[in-house]
Amino acid sequence: MNNRTNERRLGWKEFLLSLFLIVVVWATGDLLGIGIRPTGTPESDPAGVVRVLFTNPRAQSSSTNTGGLDEELAALIDESQVSVDVAAFDFELAKVADALVRAQQRGVQVRLVTDSDYEEELGPATLRAAGVPFVTDDRDAFMHNKFVVIDGHQVWTGSWNLTENGTYRHNNNVLVIQSTKMAKNFTAEFEEMFEDGAFGPTSPDSVPYPYLDLNGIQIETIFESEGNARERIIDLIEDADNSVLFMSFVLTDNDITKAIIARHRAGVRVAGVIESGNIGDAGSDFEALRQAGVDVLADGNPYLLHHKVIILDGAIVITGSYNFSASAAENNDENVLILHSPEVAVRYVEEFDSVYSTAEATAASH
Repeated sequence: MNNRTNERRLGWKEFLLSLFLIVVVWATGDLLGIGIRPTGTPESDPAGVVRVLFTNPRAQSSSTNTGGLDEELAALIDESQVSVDVAAFDFELAKVADALVRAQQRGVQVRLVTDSDYEEELGPATLRAAGVPFVTDDRDAFMHNKFVVIDGHQVWTGSWNLTENGTYRHNNNVLVIQSTKMAKNFTAEFEEMFEDGAFGPTSPDSVPYPYLDLNGIQIETIFESEGNARERIIDLIEDADNSVLFMSFVLTDNDITKAIIARHRAGVRVAGVIESGNIGDAGSDFEALRQAGVDVLADGNPYLLHHKVIILDGAIVITGSYNFSASAAENNDENVLILHSPEVAVRYVEEFDSVYSTAEATAASH
């Protein structure tokens, strides 16, 4: 009897000690700012290079448009030697499609994953006619990725759909990343869809290198809807000390909006621009932000603001295909890159200032 009593008392002591240690670890992490970056040391790729590209929206768009992202991507594809994997939500650019056909004809492995709602567009139709293998998601939710992996060492990703409007009329951003390890991340995601038919939340949450250091630029990679992008974005917003800037095609995720409003109320500078065509939609948080006193504007592009960008403290950039919505978090196929780099952030701040100025001028003229 005494032995059993002593064991029971020892168990309570162990429980209380464990509880105390949990509280200490939590408090220490909060005080030290742990959570701004993922735990552990990033995997290094010192040869990694990151380029940032933006569209330059024009007043009119026509078949004679030149000098856009379509030509830059086609040129990279024309240099490919081994493989090109394309995950494209909407693909109708002839220059890119023709470059992919040329690549296949010279022996490069070309593969495509696209959303089933857009499989009859010019891009998939051109590749189908050339015998390029492709698969669709065949479901109601979106295969919303927009990325290309070239020769296993170069990734092209961002908010840019492979369309004429996306190239020459809409505000979009692209990251071109030279890194074999980053390419492995996106190739693994591509093959889950292409080889295994795993889309949305059925896709395994496995990223070979979730945290990379590319020559001083630290990048987190998250794929949705199997990942945890919403939670990570909220954590980062909550850790912002100086500024939260956002450019958003849609903003309907109430949890992200609450985190943004909380930073505003804490005295952090908060400013944002949301696509004007979506601010009145059901579920839009535009009015909630305005009523909370947040400096938020409807965009001034007569076509579309298509960015999905948050810039924190002039040092962290969140971007990718991921709209700030429940569908992106819970149903779609998406990618999110979180870049810890003041050098990258300054480029996005410049874009934000341009988008904000246009929105401000448009609001003043009405």
